Amino acid sequence: MKKLVIFGAGSFARVAQFYFCNDSPMEVAAFTVHENFLSETPSASLCGLPLVPFETVERRFPPDDFDMFIAVGFKRLNRIRAEIYGQAKAKGYRLRTYLSSKAVYFGEVACGDNCFILENNVIQPFSRLGDDVILWSGNHIGHDVLIGDHCFVSSHVVLSGHVRVGDFSFIGVNACAKQGITIGAGCLIGSGAVLLKDTRPGEAYLAQGTTASAVSAERIAAFL
Repeated sequence: MKKLVIFGAGSFARVAQFYFCNDSPMEVAAFTVHENFLSETPSASLCGLPLVPFETVERRFPPDDFDMFIAVGFKRLNRIRAEIYGQAKAKGYRLRTYLSSKAVYFGEVACGDNCFILENNVIQPFSRLGDDVILWSGNHIGHDVLIGDHCFVSSHVVLSGHVRVGDFSFIGVNACAKQGITIGAGCLIGSGAVLLKDTRPGEAYLAQGTTASAVSAERIAAFL
């Protein structure tokens, strides 16, 4: 098993390092961030591990010997994470997925790379997750659900059976979606929102199903 380099130096990166080290066969060897961010940090280490520039990370931690995980949140509706995901792949890194031993599922979970699935997620049969999908703790992913690439599902979200979630979507805490609906690509679903019908791509939907039609999801996400 290769060792792991984690992209990131914030809370997500520290959480990812904890889970990978305590609940997976992976050993985290280092952290990496872009050089302009590294120059703003007071130390060249994090959690006792090296913190190195992403621009030259392959010199010290080559992709033949190390894999990577991108621990970046949902800024700009996951697009920042998606950009770094592409840059890491272009360098030749294999992007690893973490699946908690305390998640509930049957057989294998159908998911792509760079996914992060925390404890108490219930993933029912025939559901599929794309690449770079974050499922924070305690969600219910119903049967036959399809979650697209570069999505972030926070905590205690309920996606009923046959729900479709478009790429680059964010779903807030305690939101829920009725069976069979489609959440359009690039949507921002606010905390506690109840979705009873399909959503239009690129819009924000707030609590109690109110559509923020005057403000795009991208504009709201810029402030998150």
